[in-house]
Amino acid sequence: MWNSAEARALAERATALRARQLADTGLVDYHATAHGYVTFLAQLGDGLREPPRIVRADQLALEVYWRAPNFSKQIIEGRRDTLLLPTDIVYHRDHLGIVQNNFPDAIRLGEGDEVRDVAHPLSRVGLTRYDFAIDDSLTIAPPPVRVYRVLVRPHDPAAAGIVGAIYIEPREGQVVRMVFSFTRRAFLQPEIEDISVALENALVDGRFWLPNRQEITIRRTGTWLDAPARGIIRARWEISNYVVNHGVGAFFGGPEIVSIDSTHLRQYPWHGGILDSLDLGTPVASATDLARIGDYARDYAIHHVQGTALAARSASDFVRVDRAEGLALGAGVSHRFGYGFSATVRGRYGFADHQAKGEGDLTWNWITLSAYRDYRDVGDLPEGSRLINSLAAQEFGADHTDPYDTRGFAASVSLPSIAGFDWRVGVRRERQDALAVRAHPTSGHFSPTVPAVSLWQTASSLSVSRPTSPGPLHTDIRLDASAIGVVNSFARADAVLSVERAEGVDRLVTRTTLAGVTAGPVPIQDDVFLGGPITGPGYAFHEFVGRAGASEHVEWQFPIPAPGITLGRYGTTPRTITLAPYAHVLYTSGSGWYPSVGLGVLSVFNLVRVDVARGLRRGVWTFGFDLDRGLWPVL
Repeated sequence: MWNSAEARALAERATALRARQLADTGLVDYHATAHGYVTFLAQLGDGLREPPRIVRADQLALEVYWRAPNFSKQIIEGRRDTLLLPTDIVYHRDHLGIVQNNFPDAIRLGEGDEVRDVAHPLSRVGLTRYDFAIDDSLTIAPPPVRVYRVLVRPHDPAAAGIVGAIYIEPREGQVVRMVFSFTRRAFLQPEIEDISVALENALVDGRFWLPNRQEITIRRTGTWLDAPARGIIRARWEISNYVVNHGVGAFFGGPEIVSIDSTHLRQYPWHGGILDSLDLGTPVASATDLARIGDYARDYAIHHVQGTALAARSASDFVRVDRAEGLALGAGVSHRFGYGFSATVRGRYGFADHQAKGEGDLTWNWITLSAYRDYRDVGDLPEGSRLINSLAAQEFGADHTDPYDTRGFAASVSLPSIAGFDWRVGVRRERQDALAVRAHPTSGHFSPTVPAVSLWQTASSLSVSRPTSPGPLHTDIRLDASAIGVVNSFARADAVLSVERAEGVDRLVTRTTLAGVTAGPVPIQDDVFLGGPITGPGYAFHEFVGRAGASEHVEWQFPIPAPGITLGRYGTTPRTITLAPYAHVLYTSGSGWYPSVGLGVLSVFNLVRVDVARGLRRGVWTFGFDLDRGLWPVL
């Protein structure tokens, strides 16, 4: 129950203790050490379900000093970094240090650029602005201490404030842990999507609750674009080696967080590689606790967050080139109304076919209703990124898309994740028609489009996906599968399984695809199409068409020395490139097996890939150039 007498009394007791502790002569001073990482990560893909990729990692060692009543000094004694992808990010000073005293009464982050002067719930002002509710009681160890989990939220959902939980020891009102996010109004930069904070204290000398472990995560998206891309700054710290009430000197002037000179920074005695222990260490809170508080904060945001942004699933929603449309320009807009409701409208116009395409979606929580007219590609896997395909189509007539026309209505429901799998069911009613080649490339010529059968189709669908996550034998596994059932006609299913395993600096990469259609009158656009850089290197694009098909790709990636390339403010590329020899085989019903071999070369942070392959059964030499597949969703 919100604002019950017991919840208010507990919050007031903790607030009074915080105020007394700021002038507590029992704790005169302390010195401690802190070790941690500040990482910058990128997350891409529809739904942002794939794990974020590390772009840059900084490892830091701090000397932490504190003296009553509330003086703090943090000196960076050691710092080293590694650059895994190009970036020119510069961190705010307070990203490079720990949070003292569970934040002051006015919470600030990013030196006041990200969050400024948000009232702490356990402050004199905060008691008048927040609601409190005792959610649960539990024991936290070590040492074992019984705490109440107190949920907090602002009285006014539109006000700047925090949303989360404070874990309070009920007898004295000690704050043992805080896990929270912020309301939308608290963010001073429009690109900030979310900030989550987890602070945990430990009992020192049997008397003082002082910082122990901390994690702060700042997620950013585009300021004006609703696209599947996110940048993440994550700071994670462990604080130890406390020496209490032994004197710390009088050097608290100037900025709170400072660094020694770069020469002495490099001399810090690090052990092992910078990435060796990046994911190690005890979590600040249990996964269950973090998920619970995260869900609570998200539910609160869903009900109250509103806003408008340009809507695009990728850069190619703005501009693309293919043989059916020629040059096509598009745009879209999305608006969140609050309480889980949102609306999105997208459209584009092809200057060769003189046709408008578009889609309108209405979403309420997990339910989406759509009306659309769009060009859909046959095949179960894209054979390249949209960006590189547009360039190749425009200049050389090499278009690795095979579109047909669709227009209709659809409804879908996203189901809760079960055992790590995401589920989505839907139904659609649409008209399908063939398309003609309308564009003309700068050189070469386009192949004909697929001769799709004109028809009305009513179908139900089921899709199941497992984002990349740990599997057996130290592997990373991703699965994407879907099935459709067409009323009174046929059923179709496909699956893509990707498995990777690191072997030191080397990596084994495999990809398995399966697809099939039941017997019956199946239009050609629903057949299985294989051939091209992904499903059939060494063979022509969509050379193989049948009722069933499969492919298996196995490659071994290993680095070799190479010159580094300076990218200015974006850093210098690693002094290696990656070679990826591979073997591949595809199968289609009626045609049999078609093996091939090839070699990939990955460079520029492994973002650029060049392939050469040879089909071993009536195949040809093929050459390919593209960007890393992890970037395809936003290209």
